Amino acid sequence: MKRTFILFVALVFSATLLAQKKTTTSAVIAFDASTAIDELPKAVNKTVIGALDTKTGKVQFEAAVKNFAFTNPSIQNHFNSAKWMNSDEFPKFSFTGTINELKKIRFTKDGEYKTTVTGDLIIKDVTKPITTPVTITVNGNEITTSASFTIRLADYGITGVPIDAGKVAKEPTISVSASLK
Repeated sequence: MKRTFILFVALVFSATLLAQKKTTTSAVIAFDASTAIDELPKAVNKTVIGALDTKTGKVQFEAAVKNFAFTNPSIQNHFNSAKWMNSDEFPKFSFTGTINELKKIRFTKDGEYKTTVTGDLIIKDVTKPITTPVTITVNGNEITTSASFTIRLADYGITGVPIDAGKVAKEPTISVSASLK
């Protein structure tokens, strides 16, 4: 009897821990560096991995640079080249952060919650702190998140003639959306 009780408690505790961490392998990051001169520098990556710990508010995302798809193949080649993202040497982007005001979000109650996330964005091994507004929607066992922010390419060592000529935005918009279970 004692052994059965201990096993039952261990199973309940394990289930509770697993329920706290939500994950995905299909989050989406959209990169929009279009300008009035050129609307083509836009890309989407639909294979981003992400995790959210509902107890601690820790958030993590990681994206393979080569998985960003542009409509124009030559822009994709430039994006991955040594002059830009240098995806052979720096194959991924990552973000690790924490939900601010975690107590305002009730992960056990359906609804939409607006807050901010603060953390570190790493691009080309350059780490910069960011804080961005985020919308978190709870619907049953599924949590969806969406955020949009800008970065300065120069902060990550990304420069070049297209940027200086106004064909690529100096501060592109990054949009992230995820459905975590």
